[in-house]
Amino acid sequence: MPPRRALCFAVLLAATACMRPALQPVPTDRPIIIAHRGASGHRPEHTVAAYTLAVEMGADFIEPDLVSTKDGVLVARHENEIGGTTDVASKFPERRTRKVVDGDTMTGWFTEDFTLAELRMLRARERLSFRSHAYDGQFPIPTFDEVLALADSLGRARGRVVGVYPETKHPSYHRAIGLPLEPALLASLRARGLDRRDAPVYIQSFEDGNLRALRGQTRVRLVYLVSERALTPARLRDIATFADGVGVNQRLVVAPDSAAVPSRVIRDAHDAGLKVHVWTLRSEPVFLAARYGGDPVAEVREMVRLGVDGIFGDFPDVVARGLDLAPTRR
Repeated sequence: MPPRRALCFAVLLAATACMRPALQPVPTDRPIIIAHRGASGHRPEHTVAAYTLAVEMGADFIEPDLVSTKDGVLVARHENEIGGTTDVASKFPERRTRKVVDGDTMTGWFTEDFTLAELRMLRARERLSFRSHAYDGQFPIPTFDEVLALADSLGRARGRVVGVYPETKHPSYHRAIGLPLEPALLASLRARGLDRRDAPVYIQSFEDGNLRALRGQTRVRLVYLVSERALTPARLRDIATFADGVGVNQRLVVAPDSAAVPSRVIRDAHDAGLKVHVWTLRSEPVFLAARYGGDPVAEVREMVRLGVDGIFGDFPDVVARGLDLAPTRR
């Protein structure tokens, strides 16, 4: 192509890009909806189908838990042990082994023993016996890069930003076996221009060590996941030195008994300058406190009244109803 024509073509492309309508940003006037492992109450967790359905149901963020393959690729699985969430037992029976992961002895099949090409042979299945198994064996395991591409594509199709909320699973364990999660995670975010303070991204972890290290390596917002009971104001002020928010079990916000009194966690966290995202709301009776009378929307609305900034849910459609949002699925 002649230089003059090439220049004109480049100008045309730039002008076309400028004409694209801006995507609606993630809302800031209400709690954000975080699809826990995707719409995992409706589809096998951590699959493209689960993430896609979650966005159709109104999720603001999709949550991929990240573990590593043998060849250092980040994939979305809740644990590095995948015997309960894939058909690995039937396809690689000889790979069953026993390991100690963060002090727990586990027997099963582990992602770090498989290359990405081998994991591509597997299909996801529903983990819980009382949820539908109609979709078992249909969906492959996605990589983190594929999840990022999916969020971008779904957002553009719907005219709004779709955020990603990755969790580093067992980061110390992965580092000890020579497969650290953080370098690959940050590389993927940087490749898509997401290593910035205002990116629609939160990185979460149950380990404060890797979050403290990440604080000096990225501008992305960080969330410390906690289940500890002694979440004192002093502890929250310490967390605020390396994180932007806390992800807390909803039972730390309000106990499950019928005479439950809300704790001070939300107020104390806000006083420390931290966002509060609660996990994990699930609709089945086995998970609901008795005082909700079998109505999962009531739990969502209670969390909203108490002032949370975000809600992790297996059923993002239920969270959306609790926020009085109109159905968005097309």
